[in-house]
Amino acid sequence: MRKALFTPVVALITLTVLASTAGCGTDTPKAAPVRFADPGPGTASQASAPEKNKRSLVQFPTRPITFREESRVGGAGRNTPIGVTTLHGPKSGFTGKVWVWAPPEYYEKRNANKGFPVMEALPGAYGYPVNYWIGSDLKLEESLAQWSQNGTSLPFILVMPVLNPNDKQYYDGSDIPGQPKIGTWLSKDVPDLVRQNFRTLKTRDAWAIMGSSSGGFAALKNVLQNPETFKVAIPNGPDIVPDSPLWNGHAREERENNPEVLARRLIARGGPKVYLAFQDGSKEYTILPKVRRFIAQYGHGPITTRFQIIPNGTHSAATYVQGMGEGTMQWVSAHMRGPTA
Repeated sequence: MRKALFTPVVALITLTVLASTAGCGTDTPKAAPVRFADPGPGTASQASAPEKNKRSLVQFPTRPITFREESRVGGAGRNTPIGVTTLHGPKSGFTGKVWVWAPPEYYEKRNANKGFPVMEALPGAYGYPVNYWIGSDLKLEESLAQWSQNGTSLPFILVMPVLNPNDKQYYDGSDIPGQPKIGTWLSKDVPDLVRQNFRTLKTRDAWAIMGSSSGGFAALKNVLQNPETFKVAIPNGPDIVPDSPLWNGHAREERENNPEVLARRLIARGGPKVYLAFQDGSKEYTILPKVRRFIAQYGHGPITTRFQIIPNGTHSAATYVQGMGEGTMQWVSAHMRGPTA
């Protein structure tokens, strides 16, 4: 069983239960509303965007909703909001919280008609009822804003869904028979929510998925299983094979969600190309050999890999944010498409 990954933010955040209709969210009383589909101050109206240009890569919001403001990102984040909603996944049937954030560049007038790249960020441990990447202790959003400002990362829209339907079991980010369809939730419903509410791009070149520990396994598995959606994964301290006890009695389905099996199939059919930016702390003694073995066996053909080992790093989200700033995001960004009109 994978190691749990905890951070102090989990104990500090109090959730507000949101009422919502199918496929969308609504505000609670006294909650500050956030609509990411609306233009920021001084920007062009969405109505004036060149939506009729069929050759454009830009995907403009299709079914925007109002999010509740969870918090704001200071520093290089320039007081940008993190929004939250409860999503009733129409394809998975699963209902869970999703947090979203757009970088400062998203609101600038010069980018009003540009689509932006997206990163889906998954927590470790059970990843329920919160996603710890929204916490001010890890400063992921502020760091992404700073790296973008420094030119070492693209400006990513960040989407942070819950990872599991409860805090009792791991679901391996998969559709386990008889259980909530978490695989469909992560790979279909959550990306659809982003497309409905943000200016994105109609290409897999603009979609990445990142996660820690159990979320790192889900990121690795999803890019290999859904290369038509995600081009890049950042698996942090990941498991390499499924290990949820809920797979008992479902060996065939478990195999269909095994990254080693998925990698072999992707190599055999010759693509599409995917990029795996593994990260581990130097003190993750049990995980390092497994990641090295996976890279040696499957890091060829359509699968390009990079391995960032963080000096004195441990199995922790703080270690992985450090590594992202020490080369991972620059490598990831070099293989993805930035804001495009």
